[in-house]
Amino acid sequence: MSDAEPLVVVERRGHLGVLELNRPRAINALVPEMVHLMQRALDDWATSEAVATVLVAGRGDRGLCAGGDLQGMYRSARDGTHESVDFWRDEYVLDHTIATFPKPVVALMDGIVLGGGVGISAHARHRVVTERSSVGMPETRIGFVPDVGGPWLLAQAPGELGTHLALTASNADAADAIALGLADVLVPSERLAELVLDLETQAPDAVLDRLATEAPPSSLAAQRDWIDAAYAGDDVLTVVKRLRASDVEAAHRAADDIESRSPTAVTLTLAALRRAATLPDLRTALDQDLAVSTHLLTVPDMAEGIRAQVIDKDRSPRWDPPSLPDVDPTAFRHLFP
Repeated sequence: MSDAEPLVVVERRGHLGVLELNRPRAINALVPEMVHLMQRALDDWATSEAVATVLVAGRGDRGLCAGGDLQGMYRSARDGTHESVDFWRDEYVLDHTIATFPKPVVALMDGIVLGGGVGISAHARHRVVTERSSVGMPETRIGFVPDVGGPWLLAQAPGELGTHLALTASNADAADAIALGLADVLVPSERLAELVLDLETQAPDAVLDRLATEAPPSSLAAQRDWIDAAYAGDDVLTVVKRLRASDVEAAHRAADDIESRSPTAVTLTLAALRRAATLPDLRTALDQDLAVSTHLLTVPDMAEGIRAQVIDKDRSPRWDPPSLPDVDPTAFRHLFP
């Protein structure tokens, strides 16, 4: 990408409005200007007779979007600025706009789709994965909590599959993403160009009915028995205890994953998921996400997690408090009135 190219390519092709994220070297990670460009285009297209369908896609061969602006989050947490709060507020408005857009929105969830990438795709009317898709909410790895309506989506997943994905910061392949309710159909990657071309003149339902193929069985859904049993309830320590007691090796790996994540973030993530399950709509859930995200700027783990994973890349975060039993859940009870 040259310096002269926009961070989001906005164009109309026939009756199709195209929003193409254009930071391929960063796997199209979102920065504020990208959110503003997408919001402006959607506001224009909402009432335009020239646009019948909107497409959200990413340039490059690595994925739709690797998430949000971690550098900005790090600066906000380190320096005590409101940079990230402003970004999150605008990002969540964009996510809600996509979810409630009066015309069909088709999201191509090809390749890597993480965090903020889920926000601009999994709320769309038509969510398309490919055999290359890897979808996840990895926030607990960096001392953060799933946001962009992620708790709202994962709370609606069958059984406790969404809880497992959120607490372990695991990724879902195409079949798992469909089973979780984060995606709708599988289209082979070699047919994406055909899909986009057909959307210029045809309605998405007809195009997807023709090009979609049956997804393979979900390996995640096949594990619901032990997942549902282990993750029930509101207490992370109890969840980990059940995972350790299981005779399933995958449950032991899940316990290892959870205990390696930020204890604060894991505890807060479970609380956010349980609360999201009781909320009336996505708008309310996004308001909760903003309150939780803003709170995390005031605790040490987010800056430390981003430092370890992105800044210094030593992959050795020093969480504070260091373990799940040390977390005081009453410290964030005010976030879930």
